Amino acid sequence: MTWHDELAAALPPGACITDPDVLETVRRDHAGLTEAGMPAVLVRPANTAEVQAIVRVAAAHGIPIVTRGAGSGLAGGANAIAGCIVLSTTRMNRIVSIQPDSMLAVVEPGVLNGALGKAVGELGLWYPPDPASYEFSSLGGNVATNAGGLCCVKYGTTRDFVLGLEVVLADGSIAKTGGQTRKSVAGYDLTGLFVGSEGTLGVVTQITVRLRPKRTAVGVTLLAFFPTLESAGTAVCSITQTKTPSLLELMDQQTLRAIEAFRPMDLDTSAAAMLLARFDDGESEADLDAVAAFCERAGATYVARTADALEGDLLMNARRLAYPALEHLGQTLLDDVAVPIARIPELLAAVTRAAAEHQVTIGTFGHAGDGNMHPTIVFDPKDSVQTTRARAAFDAIVNATLALGGTVTGEHGVGLLKVDYLEREIGHGSMRAHRAIKAALDPRGIMNPGKVLSS
Repeated sequence: MTWHDELAAALPPGACITDPDVLETVRRDHAGLTEAGMPAVLVRPANTAEVQAIVRVAAAHGIPIVTRGAGSGLAGGANAIAGCIVLSTTRMNRIVSIQPDSMLAVVEPGVLNGALGKAVGELGLWYPPDPASYEFSSLGGNVATNAGGLCCVKYGTTRDFVLGLEVVLADGSIAKTGGQTRKSVAGYDLTGLFVGSEGTLGVVTQITVRLRPKRTAVGVTLLAFFPTLESAGTAVCSITQTKTPSLLELMDQQTLRAIEAFRPMDLDTSAAAMLLARFDDGESEADLDAVAAFCERAGATYVARTADALEGDLLMNARRLAYPALEHLGQTLLDDVAVPIARIPELLAAVTRAAAEHQVTIGTFGHAGDGNMHPTIVFDPKDSVQTTRARAAFDAIVNATLALGGTVTGEHGVGLLKVDYLEREIGHGSMRAHRAIKAALDPRGIMNPGKVLSS
């Protein structure tokens, strides 16, 4: 009996798929310029026991497993390896329980971020991590990359809201980390270890998240346009030194023009940058006046505010359209770098230089409030010259980020796209620790090999 036969025998009918046309659709995520092999089989388990069965077969035969959520990743973390098992969590999409009294929810990894938000919202609760892809990204993928979002500047990232996990390890056994309490220091922080591990240490099969009371209303949305990227960055630095908006987002001129071409919203495309700030209710007029003054002192050409929820949501929608609008222009190579907030003006200047030096189009947007920006290079992948320039610009931006004391990834993960940069950021000693952890939890190296750590 081959391992294919063992796998099929261990799962219900229809859970194993070998149709080449279907396998083609699960070879890669949305990352540009990353390699992807052809998997041997796609498996779609419906519960933890079926995940265990899959992992045990893979472990017995040394077959790589690539866990895939919604496939919305942007770093190649879900890209298939030739001959691997792609384990899709799309059928594991149950909200197991919502416990309003304890302010928590238990979900399976295939639950979409937006679906959880809607479900808890109906009970007067709120799950704050809100990546721009919240309508189509899964909680398992959010956990895998420690996803952030527009509101993370005030409320934190996925890791800040994960209380506990159930994980199938590389030998098929189950590890349960954390729990349902807000505080626990019993043993090592294994929950924190698995969050952000990109499927390289195990398969997450259940997630316990903490919730917050639903915001009764969103206060005021502030909009400002700037003549230069650096002046917008200066405003961000001034704002964050004294105020904590629930979100603070930046979009450059290229991004604004892409949005207007994609879905006209009457944005000022003559401005070099637009800054969006949103404040929860409770902010005083004096606070808002101070933020407006920071923008004006930095050189803003226009500052306005609105307390109308619909207008505010329309502006937020413009920000969420940033990446789809740039994708509409051609192949994208999205960076996900973060720097100390005080260095944002220097990072934006470095992006401008990279675009000019390498003669590429770069649209920059991102979470300015926590220094996490997404310079996105647009190019024609069929043009070898453009592709070479895109890679060079990407490298220049990463190098500039590291020189500014930043990180090569703020929320999308290392995946394949950033694997060659990791040691340059964290150093040889930390890489040794990473490899020791990987070897201890996955001694045969079957869990998403080649991602995060180079083979």
